[in-house]
Amino acid sequence: MDPLGAPSQFVDVDTLPSWSDSCEDELNSSDAEAEKLQEDAIRSPFPYNKDINGKVVLWKGDVAILNCTAIVNTSNESLTDKNPVSESIFMLAGPDLKEDLQKLKGCRTGEAKLTKGFNLAARFIIHTVGPKYKSRYRTAAESSLYSCYRNVLQLAKEQSMSSVGFCVINSAKRGYPLEDATHIALRTVRRFLEIHGENIEKVVFAVSELEQATYQKLLPLYFPRSLKEESRSLPHLPTDIGNAEGEPVVPERQIRISEKPGAPEDHQEEEDEGLRVDLSFIGSHAFARMEGDIDKQRRLILQGQLSEAALQKQHQRNYNRWLCQARSEDLSDIASLKALYQTGVDNCGRTVMVVVGRNIPVTLIDMDKALLYFIHVMDHIAVKEYVLVYFHTLTSEYNHLDSDFLKKLYDVVDIKTERQNPPCGQPPPAVFYHISRTD
Repeated sequence: MDPLGAPSQFVDVDTLPSWSDSCEDELNSSDAEAEKLQEDAIRSPFPYNKDINGKVVLWKGDVAILNCTAIVNTSNESLTDKNPVSESIFMLAGPDLKEDLQKLKGCRTGEAKLTKGFNLAARFIIHTVGPKYKSRYRTAAESSLYSCYRNVLQLAKEQSMSSVGFCVINSAKRGYPLEDATHIALRTVRRFLEIHGENIEKVVFAVSELEQATYQKLLPLYFPRSLKEESRSLPHLPTDIGNAEGEPVVPERQIRISEKPGAPEDHQEEEDEGLRVDLSFIGSHAFARMEGDIDKQRRLILQGQLSEAALQKQHQRNYNRWLCQARSEDLSDIASLKALYQTGVDNCGRTVMVVVGRNIPVTLIDMDKALLYFIHVMDHIAVKEYVLVYFHTLTSEYNHLDSDFLKKLYDVVDIKTERQNPPCGQPPPAVFYHISRTD
């Protein structure tokens, strides 16, 4: 009701029944049966979780009238798309929304951007752009749609939002098969709530009558409401259920890291003799080499009052101070980005560390904290030879990592090893990247 007593057109998400409220199996099965099922059955990768189910709502209606912290608008890259969802949001939000959108200067596919809700009941609108679907580019479309849902939820988490109302992001005019898209939507939300959803209280899937049947059919696969439903749903899960974050995985596109990019693989002896020539394929620019002008550095040392040994001690003190700070701070928000991880060893036995540029929202996080987290992770790695590989694929202005940051990380961590003049044949930790795909 509004202050004048007239019924409000908006719907409060707290009044909507959660997905777990519609469960019949849980009510009809005894505790003994439930325990037997849990012991005997093979568990689903999406196990029954009453707390998570209590956060999920399936609702047939217009997302624009939801009273929650934020609703999601699906649009095109210029944020001017005319689809039923956008048109309803624009009509209810008022003219100020168009003015605010102009300041965003568009939105790339898979990204998420934030505006105020203006005249809506929702405080914010999160705008995202779903992919255009073509069967020959199915993998790219799946990754982009995953990014839409993941980035919306990440933005909600960073802004401490308690409730989010999702429209169906894959609009009909973009040609994405509804069932395929629903699998990605549900598993991405499920994984996010498992790992990062402690502060999110409600996630509403606002669907049309046409979409409702598909969501009702697939929700039990990812949000089973009882052990019985979990067991029944397991055979119906698709083969590809994504990784730990719900992101699509393509096994045949495994990444291979080459020790000497550009060298022929079947001429080992030639490789050993031609190492210096082969390294030229990496590139001679500052980013690829990741090192400063050595002559300039030495000249600056000679001109100053510090000896090289004293300077090294000062660097070591600085490193110890950064490491101490990194161990004392809460860096869980940076760790959750999954932007730095160990992926094995190369064919020389060196530890390979991967930095994923697209997972680092540089405009939204404290990069000093990111550096502290990287130092903390690399501390035990840098005692031996290692390789740091940076993936720049699918980055944008939202997550475009400055090469100076990587160089600073490399310089800081390399202080720990104190290898100014490594023995012949023992190169210092190398920083370069080379990606090839096996098709």
